[in-house]
Amino acid sequence: MWYTYQIDALFKDVMDKDLRALEAAAGLEDALVNQKGFVSYYFLDGNPDWLKKLREYRQAFRERLRAVRKLVQTGAEKKTVDEIEAKYNQYIKNKDQVITFYNAGEREAGAKLHARVRSHFFRILELCEDYKDVHRKRIEFSRTKTNTQAKRLRFIAGIAVWTAILLGALLAFVLITQILNPLRRLTLDTDNVSRPVKSGNEVKAVSRRVHSLMEDVDRTKTQLERSQKYLLQAEKLALAGKLGAGVAHSVRNPLTSVKMRLFSLGRALDLSQTQKEDFDVISEEIRHIDTIVQNFLEFSRPPKLKMQKVSPSDVVDTALQLLRHRVESYGAEVKLSRQSRLPEILADPEQLKEALVNLLVNACEAMGTGGRIVLSEQEGMVKPLGRVVVIRVSDNGPGVPEAIQDKLFEPFFTTREEGTGLGLSIAARIVEEHGGWLNLRSREGKGATFTITLPYREELN
Repeated sequence: MWYTYQIDALFKDVMDKDLRALEAAAGLEDALVNQKGFVSYYFLDGNPDWLKKLREYRQAFRERLRAVRKLVQTGAEKKTVDEIEAKYNQYIKNKDQVITFYNAGEREAGAKLHARVRSHFFRILELCEDYKDVHRKRIEFSRTKTNTQAKRLRFIAGIAVWTAILLGALLAFVLITQILNPLRRLTLDTDNVSRPVKSGNEVKAVSRRVHSLMEDVDRTKTQLERSQKYLLQAEKLALAGKLGAGVAHSVRNPLTSVKMRLFSLGRALDLSQTQKEDFDVISEEIRHIDTIVQNFLEFSRPPKLKMQKVSPSDVVDTALQLLRHRVESYGAEVKLSRQSRLPEILADPEQLKEALVNLLVNACEAMGTGGRIVLSEQEGMVKPLGRVVVIRVSDNGPGVPEAIQDKLFEPFFTTREEGTGLGLSIAARIVEEHGGWLNLRSREGKGATFTITLPYREELN
């Protein structure tokens, strides 16, 4: 009875003072650790919610600090708590300055100050750990004192107590070596290194990891199947490119001779009206075959860009002049919207002209007879390209169905019976080789707008 009263008093002292102080110190440390990383997250995605959470955890830290101060028992503890508070005030002051630098766009200054702030953070963390060690030592002292008193009881308890201890030790050994350790090793083997297991329930942890592995296997299988499809498609395109290049090269030489002969015959022969119509149809079909051959050659062996300073406005004028008769043959109206000429950029004018010609021809063929095409030019700022020039080609044709818009720039994809499916893919490739991009905005029945966005560069890299 005396021993139980002594133990009860001892544990009340530990629970009321040291353990509460230890829990408060641990809570203080947790509140500090929870503040780490929010500024980095805010810097990465600019979401103000991270700063809101940071303010909440700062408030939690101050509340824990007040709770710790109430449990201070000695002057040394008070000195440690005061130092923690002073270091923390300096830490949040510097952290706010880091946020100010990042918001002002001074990333280099913010990064340097951020590195110094981390050292302040770890110093505060060390002070919290030192404060916890004080109470750990007190609890350890109480434990030692309890063990001393327990020895007296062991003599009285005798064989029964030792038997219970041995049985408990044997059970713990079996539990740890035969159950917990294998489960823990299995958990660690199946766990992601960047997300270590924090749960004390090894069975639940293993279950979660196994389910995670099953999901990873399913996801990997899906990605592998998708990659195989892409690989097969790439092999088909490569084979088609090689075949197309060979066929186009073989066909183009005799086709040129046929065109020259037809031209000579057209000038030399005196044809009737019917014969002249047949002759024109034959010439037009040969021209169409020559266009297809030329597209195959350009797709399979794209020429290297010859970069020079040129205003895209000059390229637009050249393309319009080149296609003037063809646009008139479609009965289309072309309007050029230009407030001022675009500045000179580094580009290949011939390749850029070809991209514009393909877009204009595509618009004419989409509208059929009649219709209206609007070309507009402007400058602007686009991330991540910076300063850019933008050329838009808009038509009032039938538009592009949303279901096929993603496929429109794929090689050999076409919605016209006589099309090759290479015009838009060649235009997109030319724009991408200039470091820009070609976008489509369209609604079915509302026309289509192709937008060329090119970076403004004055010098070659």
